[in-house]
Amino acid sequence: MEQQGRRERKKAEVRARISEFATAMFLERGFDAVSVSEVAEAADVARPTVFAHFARKEDLLFDRYPEAEAMVVAAIDDRPDGLSAVQALSGLLVRLADEGHPLSTIRARFRRFWEVVAESRALQSRARELLEQIEQATAAAMARTGVPEPQLTAALAVAAYRTVHLTAVRRILDGEDETVVAADHRAQTLHALAVVDGHLAGLRNQTTDAATAR
Repeated sequence: MEQQGRRERKKAEVRARISEFATAMFLERGFDAVSVSEVAEAADVARPTVFAHFARKEDLLFDRYPEAEAMVVAAIDDRPDGLSAVQALSGLLVRLADEGHPLSTIRARFRRFWEVVAESRALQSRARELLEQIEQATAAAMARTGVPEPQLTAALAVAAYRTVHLTAVRRILDGEDETVVAADHRAQTLHALAVVDGHLAGLRNQTTDAATAR
């Protein structure tokens, strides 16, 4: 068991080192200008080792996606009684933003990160795919915990936050003050997801009332 733990730690360390070198190179030169072979050489690993840890080159930059998905699922799975899944998701997103967590990416220090993404169609395409995966994982967690119409609820919640987040990212890219952007992002996140939660609750009440009246 201890040996297995050491192996897992070593794998995690290698993965982190590869991503660290890759991210630094992408930020310096741009995503498309850096090859996987160059990343492998910089990280002192074989090229196949890179792909053993990252299925695609784009995932070298989006290396924290598994953590993001796990946090979203945990927020929904472990929410207290009386808190809706959308409220739990809203609370998580606001907390990450308040903490300046790397997964929030709306601080000025992430400007170059988003410039690199904006310069690469491959990264933009992968970002959309990962967002779809987050939506599916969110829907699955909602279904497990008894949320009515989990697919619709997840789709609306993810779409609402995507709009809020992209607005904040564009403002960061435009050089706006991060304190102002962060405050607006927080307020808009709470508002957007409250609107989603409220409308869904209203629709469910209407459906229940209609069924009762028959």
